[in-house]
Amino acid sequence: MLSFEVEARSGRARAGRLVTPHGPVETPAFMPVGTAGAVKAVTRQDLEAVGAQILLANTYHLMLRPGDALVARLGGLHGFTGWKGPFLTDSGGYQVFSLADLRELTEEGVRFRSHVDGSPHLLTPERSVEVQMNLGADLAMAFDECPPYPAPREAVEEATARTTRWAERSRAAHRRTDQWLFGIVQGGVHLDLRERSARELLGMGFPGHAIGGLSVGEPKGDRDRVLDHLDPILPTAKPRYLMGVGTPEDLVEGVARGVDLFDCVLPTRNGRNGQLFTSRGRVSIRNARYREDPLPPDPDCPCYTCRTASRAYLRHLHLAGEITAATLLTIHNLFFYLDTLRRMRQSILLGRFEEFRQEFGRSLAASAPEAEGA
Repeated sequence: MLSFEVEARSGRARAGRLVTPHGPVETPAFMPVGTAGAVKAVTRQDLEAVGAQILLANTYHLMLRPGDALVARLGGLHGFTGWKGPFLTDSGGYQVFSLADLRELTEEGVRFRSHVDGSPHLLTPERSVEVQMNLGADLAMAFDECPPYPAPREAVEEATARTTRWAERSRAAHRRTDQWLFGIVQGGVHLDLRERSARELLGMGFPGHAIGGLSVGEPKGDRDRVLDHLDPILPTAKPRYLMGVGTPEDLVEGVARGVDLFDCVLPTRNGRNGQLFTSRGRVSIRNARYREDPLPPDPDCPCYTCRTASRAYLRHLHLAGEITAATLLTIHNLFFYLDTLRRMRQSILLGRFEEFRQEFGRSLAASAPEAEGA
């Protein structure tokens, strides 16, 4: 029920097909983030209209509310949410990093207090895998420790070694045959630790590999060095997922280094905050210059928002605090991200990815991001 095939290459960029029990995913692909089982501000119909293939849901948040056992009783994520396509779930390991003030880290796992009601919990590799099996995602992640940036090398080395040990425990606890469990490569910006982590995971036979800890504040140059180093190490016949990255230009550079799957909150979060990603650079819809602007957000974009709303109207909705603004801005941003990946895939199939990459870079250079203003 699960398979992955690289269909074409252009340089190191790959176009592939990931087959899951809930349908295929043409890669490279972007996964909209549905933390609590829903992508903020948009409906399932909106997601289908913009061309979403696969969604990401959050193990930690769904474990706390409404609870993974309840989701399992209601048919897993697919039955519970009604989304018919594939789901990927993270392991909760990122919350080890992001909720550091609420948790205690031990070899057993992570003891923490819920950010919802303060109740105590213990999240271990075994429990993380159990939750993800209950959620019924097509792709699940081994429990990992994501070290912060910057951090002493000794701390990163310790976190990387613990990630390997937790990966072994995650693998042993995983029992669903209709779900792939990915190992997560850690190691910060240290190439030797990254290589060690990757090679240790390769020995466990995971069907796919995620690359974690590269959206935590490190310079983009360091991120690119890590991806360059991992590209010849990770198996070419298995899917690669770069976690939590990033801007449209980050996605292009990730694809250039052999990455197949991406997720990030930027298109949805920035949309709710009034920032649009467009073919002509970023647009801050709050800016006074748009007060009487009749043009669509992106004249080159065929999305629902650009077909039906002007910049002036979107600015009005956003400044008035209308919920519709978040929906319309999010629809455009998701379409832009997904369309960028579609165009990248097509360029790879045609053997012209480097041309796409250079043109994309020239377009961004010609359109500097706007400063925030009223």
